[in-house]
Amino acid sequence: MTARLLGTVLLCALLAGGPALSQTNQLRQSPPAAQRQEAPAPEPEAPPPPYEPQLLKLAEIMGSLAYLRTLCGAREAQDWRERMAALLESEGRGPQRRERLASAYNRGFRAYSTTHRVCSEGSQEASSRLAGEGEKLARALAGRFGG
Repeated sequence: MTARLLGTVLLCALLAGGPALSQTNQLRQSPPAAQRQEAPAPEPEAPPPPYEPQLLKLAEIMGSLAYLRTLCGAREAQDWRERMAALLESEGRGPQRRERLASAYNRGFRAYSTTHRVCSEGSQEASSRLAGEGEKLARALAGRFGG
């Protein structure tokens, strides 16, 4: 074993043992439980609505359209970002939910940004197909769950 590798192994061993020793010392120095103030636990997130998977898919489609429409210079390219902001405002009640919706949008945006560098017939076809799929999904959500 080289000296460098031995030093790394020893350092890892010391670091691995460090927190346990530190916790033991902290336990002895901590005030009694009655005097300790603990931070309140974050409120649990409400269960997602039954339409969550469809809403996440819609957010992903919106991200894809935001990228493709911008790539092809469509007039309404900025509208998709604004629509997503409105969706986050109306449906993103908690931080975890907002994160899931934003992640779906970003996933859709990135998915097409890796394969479409210039506006082509394929980009325009994908954009049309996604717009149709998004419209169907939005109508189904509104028809079934209201809104």
